Amino acid sequence: MSKQEKGLSRRQMLGMTTMGLSGLAIAEGAGSIFAQARTRTPTRLLSIEAKPEPIAIDAARTAVIVVDMQNDFGAEGGMFNLAGIDISMIRAAVAPTAKVLAAARHEGIKIIYLKMAFKPDLSDAGPADSPLLTRGLKKFRFGTRVKAPNGADSRIFIRDTWNTDILSELTPKEQDIVLYKNRFSGFYETELDSMLKRLGVKYLIFAGCTTSVCIESTIRDARFRDYLPVVLADCTGEPVGNDLPRSNHEASLYLIEKSFGWVSSSNDFIKGLKARSIAMTNKGEPTLKGFGA
Repeated sequence: MSKQEKGLSRRQMLGMTTMGLSGLAIAEGAGSIFAQARTRTPTRLLSIEAKPEPIAIDAARTAVIVVDMQNDFGAEGGMFNLAGIDISMIRAAVAPTAKVLAAARHEGIKIIYLKMAFKPDLSDAGPADSPLLTRGLKKFRFGTRVKAPNGADSRIFIRDTWNTDILSELTPKEQDIVLYKNRFSGFYETELDSMLKRLGVKYLIFAGCTTSVCIESTIRDARFRDYLPVVLADCTGEPVGNDLPRSNHEASLYLIEKSFGWVSSSNDFIKGLKARSIAMTNKGEPTLKGFGA
């Protein structure tokens, strides 16, 4: 056991157990996006300050999950904005999320974007009496044709339109993964779980919106599948209950801290990456540089 591992608590060491080789199995002909999972990559441990306590993660088995940071939720002219919902807290999460993504990419950490949207005929939005569909049609006007700010034809909450594009400040890179979902949880009827297993991922770093709905739903499902989730508080936002004495955002973070995972910040995540980079440099090992705080 290394000196770094000796000081770790039992909870910090939860994720140090090794997944079976079946977790890395790749079907014949699988795309190049999973090529890095064909062989076990060297362990790259780092420690992140978090609540209820610091957590040690393996960067080689980590993915950043960006939840629903799309125009319908976080841009002027998007669904929330058109419905009169305050998006300022979502906008505030954009800059720290961009820094986290830059740092993760430089460290070679996988990035997966989730986008909530429906097919053009709304056939995947549920039956006619589904609360998601009925409330969405009434309050948010799912499927309504609108003009995007750039003048393009678009539709509210529909796939492959401006409305469900990722916010321009957080545009995915070629190596990133983008998945659609049609419910609050990113694990519901999607390829997320199987994809994470093929990539050998155990640790999930969460950013996005909204904290109490899609973030919390996805984190709950992540824990039910034995992933180790860390939510970066300043990279998330929740408009519902924002004016309450204790906001829904704060309540969800507290619940996640107590029951479902860890709560950290963009700065603490980036500091953890930098500390590992400095340690590797001092050992004379190659490391990726250039990410900012």
